[in-house]
Amino acid sequence: MSSRELQYPDDLKYNEEHSWLKVEGNKGRAGITDYAQDQLTDILFLELPEVGAQVKYMEPFGIVESAKSTNDLFSPVSGQVIEVNQPLTKRPGTINRDPYGEGWMIVIDMSNPEELDSLIPAEEYREFVETG
Repeated sequence: MSSRELQYPDDLKYNEEHSWLKVEGNKGRAGITDYAQDQLTDILFLELPEVGAQVKYMEPFGIVESAKSTNDLFSPVSGQVIEVNQPLTKRPGTINRDPYGEGWMIVIDMSNPEELDSLIPAEEYREFVETG
């Protein structure tokens, strides 16, 4: 666990599986939260879907592996993957350093924008992780 304060940007939406989503029109850029990378510690391996893959709300879209554990990555929305951060698979530790910037994982063309209503705002997510 780090000594720095974990970040939860207000312009993102979150789910209880520790994924974040930045809404960009009808698209959403997704990754894992600062809290998730902090819990995992050193991320060693990342498996992401191919461009064109379909993802479903709250279902696994990939795998993240650290020195501590292997975990599924859960999609914050349903839709088609239109962009994948391929350099991240070669340098998965980027997620530890910059989970909301260079550590983004996929961009989804959302098929059901109503799912955004199920995601939680930053303050609610912060309370969720701090109260356990």
